[in-house]
Amino acid sequence: MKRFFFILTAIICLTSSMQAQILEAKGWKESAYITWQMDEAYDNYHVYCAAEGQDFMQIDQALLRRYQDFARADVPGLKAGNYRLKIVPVNDGQELSEQAIESESLSVVAHDRSGYAHFKYNEGIGAYNNDGSLKANAQVFYITPENAKNISGTVDGIACTGFQALVNARQKGKGSTPLCFRIIGCIEADDMDAFGSSSEGLQIKGKKAHYPMNITIEGIGNDACINGFGMLLRNCASVEVRNLGILNFMDDGISIDSDNSHCWVHHIDFFYGQAGGDSDQAKGDGSLDCKGDSQFMTFSYNHFWDSGKMALCGMTSESGENFISYHHNWFDHSDSRHPRVRTMTVHVWNNYFDGVAKYGVGATMGSNVFVEANYYRNVNKPMLISLQGSDISGGKGTFSGEQGGMIKAFGNVFAEKSGNFKFVPHTQSATQFDAYDATSRNEQVPAEYKTISGGHSYNNFDTDPEKIYTYEALAAEEVPAYVTGFYGAGRLQHGDLQWTFDNAKDDAAYDVNSALKSAVNNYQSTLLGLIGEADFSPESGGGSDDGNSNEDDGNGGSGDNNGSDGGSSDGGAQQGYECHFSNNKVSNSFYTLSNGNFTNSKGSVTVNGVTYSNALKMESSTVLSFNINSPMSLKMIFTSTHSTPKVKVDGKDYDIVNGEVNLELSAGEHKITKNTSNTFLFYVNLYSNTTALSLLESDLGSLPYYDLQGRSISLPKSGQIYLQNGKKVLLK
Repeated sequence: MKRFFFILTAIICLTSSMQAQILEAKGWKESAYITWQMDEAYDNYHVYCAAEGQDFMQIDQALLRRYQDFARADVPGLKAGNYRLKIVPVNDGQELSEQAIESESLSVVAHDRSGYAHFKYNEGIGAYNNDGSLKANAQVFYITPENAKNISGTVDGIACTGFQALVNARQKGKGSTPLCFRIIGCIEADDMDAFGSSSEGLQIKGKKAHYPMNITIEGIGNDACINGFGMLLRNCASVEVRNLGILNFMDDGISIDSDNSHCWVHHIDFFYGQAGGDSDQAKGDGSLDCKGDSQFMTFSYNHFWDSGKMALCGMTSESGENFISYHHNWFDHSDSRHPRVRTMTVHVWNNYFDGVAKYGVGATMGSNVFVEANYYRNVNKPMLISLQGSDISGGKGTFSGEQGGMIKAFGNVFAEKSGNFKFVPHTQSATQFDAYDATSRNEQVPAEYKTISGGHSYNNFDTDPEKIYTYEALAAEEVPAYVTGFYGAGRLQHGDLQWTFDNAKDDAAYDVNSALKSAVNNYQSTLLGLIGEADFSPESGGGSDDGNSNEDDGNGGSGDNNGSDGGSSDGGAQQGYECHFSNNKVSNSFYTLSNGNFTNSKGSVTVNGVTYSNALKMESSTVLSFNINSPMSLKMIFTSTHSTPKVKVDGKDYDIVNGEVNLELSAGEHKITKNTSNTFLFYVNLYSNTTALSLLESDLGSLPYYDLQGRSISLPKSGQIYLQNGKKVLLK
């Protein structure tokens, strides 16, 4: 027995001197990320972020994820500037600060907010300010495959359960508190609680036209996606969708339909939709459609992978010019509609048209389109005006029988032109032109240049300071390198689903790329789970050698020796869903707070070496709620001005003893509320109280051994010992 503990202690001493090994750390657009090699010696990790010259602040634990061979944390909501990230190992609920390791300075850049969505709109779109930080009092919800169906929260005073239900609450029209939905991993259609739209999927709908929704839906990291559905926006103002993959969508990937304004869709990877009934819907219908009198929209930095019909822009119900921007998108071997414009006034600039099989920009029904500084590589028909020019070169309109719309072009580059290339500038034909090809950006199109069908002239919106925003266009020659670069189109790091087209074969192909389609259909996330929490699926957990996977308790701690002095530890039991109340908000969005007020005048408490001086005041209307999928332990730490303080959990009174309440909770929804007197809650944690010990096979035998609490344990020939809630031994 002494030999066993000597070896175990020696291993602990060795591993306690180890630091996390950073694999990569970079800043991106208003975010930063870090990956590291996880160590089996540690139960858990905390990650901190500090702006240059400022103190470190802990990021939400939900931002820490684990994969088979590495761990990763992403930090959204950063203003442009320089930052450092710090990884701190945790054992037995204690931070091992001496083993912390910091990144070098990381440069974070701002998102490009050029475009009509932000034009004459001073408020930040969605849940973020224009400087990249979260708006005051923003509610943040972390949506995972595991909780999309049953995540609980309160939005605008309405308690609801499920991702769609939380979004639906805003439709009641009772508030406009910023809502940020952060997607982690891949949300499948079957993971969802419901769909507001039977044809699209997730519906985001305001109470009335242009209702201020203040909603951001964003993916975390480079692998966040939704699979098997898309999104529908109606009656919305101030909605942002960003850094997300959309795979196998129903009808449209994102449909912006009916009375929307000031919405921003950017850094999305659009893959195939489900095949429709029409011959031109083999790749799905529209990837990103905008119609129904929607106005002041920006679609930027998106990557369209072999889309069939990329974007419809406008129908017949538009009331005015409407104003839409498409910039810095990568049309990667997509076929048509880049965009197809009806009635709208549209700015198309700095996009990369990469092997487009049918046509680029199409203008009909009196629309006005400024096509500026785009790079066209092997695009047969870069621009088309309905019923004239290249559109009727075969004797009949190739993309529309509607009246024409006007196109002004400037500064575009046509490269690798095939034998089918067609572009007729006005200098070649004053009537049968594809575009008025200006010699300068500010040149106005003379009124005598009109469409043959409909007699429409160009409105010169792009030279009217009341109708055009401030922007800086790259020279077209620079566009491919920028759009395909680190800060370019698509998700962070261009996403986790990569594909390289064969230009010689794929440039002119209309058909579905069967190999890419197979890769999309068979896509599976490599994400195992959140660090310190349960895996997303039974198949991904248990037996993993990443040092934090544990199918029995879901809280990490498997590995060689996670304890000290006798070899036993809590296996990360005290690191579950930690929550405190700094910056006058709930630090962990796993919890939903309704009607909460905060104070920093009630002293402080110290938990696991961390001091908390901000408290939640438990008043009559205060509700702190959460939903758990399995039995867990609840710890609450208070101070109180009363001699016999109490708190209610699920309507039942509990005494606060020495400032603490410790309970065992069953699976389901739970609520923490006030008893009869005000109390002040500083810290909350939910955790699975499971301990684990891995033993070297050479030290195992039939002799009795003891854990740190003096409990007798019999060791098997090999394997691990689990002490569940300190009551019984589980052998794995």
